[in-house]
Amino acid sequence: MLLAELVAASETVAATSARGGKIAALADALRSASPDEAAIAVAFLSGELRQRQIGVGWAALREMPPPVGIASLSLVDVDAAFAAIGALSGSGSQAARRAAIAALFGRATGPEQAFMRALLSGGIRQGALEGVMADAVAKAADVKPAVLRRALMLHGDLGDVAEVAMAGGEEALSAIGLQVGRGIRPMLASPAPDVAAAMEKLSPAGVEWKLDGIRAQVHKDGTDVVVFSRTLDDITARVPAIVEAALALPVRSAVLDGEAIALREDGRPHAFQDTASGAAPLQALYFDLLHLDGEDLLDEPGSARAERLAAVVPEEQRVPRRTASTAEVASAVLDEALAMGHEGVIVKSLDATYAAGRRGAGWLKVKPVHTLDLVILAAEWGHGRRRGWLSNLHLGARHDTEPGEFVMLGKTFKGLTDKMLQWQTEALLELAVERGDWVVTVRPELVVEIAFDGIQRSPRYPGGVALRFARVIRHRPDKRAEEADTLASVLAVRSD
Repeated sequence: MLLAELVAASETVAATSARGGKIAALADALRSASPDEAAIAVAFLSGELRQRQIGVGWAALREMPPPVGIASLSLVDVDAAFAAIGALSGSGSQAARRAAIAALFGRATGPEQAFMRALLSGGIRQGALEGVMADAVAKAADVKPAVLRRALMLHGDLGDVAEVAMAGGEEALSAIGLQVGRGIRPMLASPAPDVAAAMEKLSPAGVEWKLDGIRAQVHKDGTDVVVFSRTLDDITARVPAIVEAALALPVRSAVLDGEAIALREDGRPHAFQDTASGAAPLQALYFDLLHLDGEDLLDEPGSARAERLAAVVPEEQRVPRRTASTAEVASAVLDEALAMGHEGVIVKSLDATYAAGRRGAGWLKVKPVHTLDLVILAAEWGHGRRRGWLSNLHLGARHDTEPGEFVMLGKTFKGLTDKMLQWQTEALLELAVERGDWVVTVRPELVVEIAFDGIQRSPRYPGGVALRFARVIRHRPDKRAEEADTLASVLAVRSD
């Protein structure tokens, strides 16, 4: 498949507003790709590189050779060039990258150059987020969306799953199973305003402490242990104590879901920054069991998984949990969690299966302080003692009907320590797509957790509302932008 064909498809997708139309246009493009090109096409149309990062920033793309008149680059050519550029290292590698990227652009037409520049700088925003792309792959391969989503849940990489689907259809997808040692998309919780509202939907339910840690999925296979983060990055080397404790469990093989957290001697948590930075040793507290000694448990009800977990993991390594039938009992669990310095509780359906990779109604999180996971859209340079740092953040919620789009809700510079300011300045400059004298516009990728006192009407912002007294709790580089809260979830806590 020529890159020019993909560029034309991308332009069609960008010009199409309806979700169904985007899916149809993406599916048409994928049908033109061979099975071995499918993974590349999925990545590029999603605005991503298969290599994630190759060391080429916006500065290296400012001056490129003139375009050619005839399209000749294939998807395989471009992907291979990106892989080779990303593999460059050592003395002189920066100059070598510049030369290699210039050579690649010198073979591209004008539209192809514009597409690759946007691809490398994160400027492709056509609404082809993973959910839309997954449905497009299912349509292109003529397979049931549920079958494809199940395979994606168990494999984790949509490009690889697309290649399997295009080559072998539903039969090949159905052969993708849980594999100990390969990360599984984590199940996510939806917000609930309070315990009473959560229990009204799910009672009776399991009520667990919500810990302020890092999501950790631990795979044990004999003497081998692998630990994955929320985004399925391998963090095994960073958590030796978790590996040691997993090896001591009385199981041959297991996949456990939990939180990596740093606790003080009294059992209270260290600050999240200490947990995230590794300044304090991490231990795992588990709340779910997905596989045990050759048996997959994903489709077992939540109550059964909790019982199996309790049978093999000591109480001191489990997240405190109680079964509740009333809001009063659930509130008591919340009070216990807060008294120990944790965030709140998660109320879990006793019947729900493990819906990996999705925010469903089976798990509801309750925190006494209103918080939202929002995306940084831009930042303003600070002044005074904050001069030289990106300080005032432009915050956005996910658009409810336009995949890949965000609705600005306001700005804040409150809650940021000097350490956080330094970190976010470095992180945001790497995401910059436009650097003005006052404002730096960035790719909408970095999630930040924001506390606020309420929602009020505001004609200043596109969503018609703004956050009251917003302040930064922490940056969440472990979360993807598509996991941020939507405008609808913001309006659910509105208080005029």
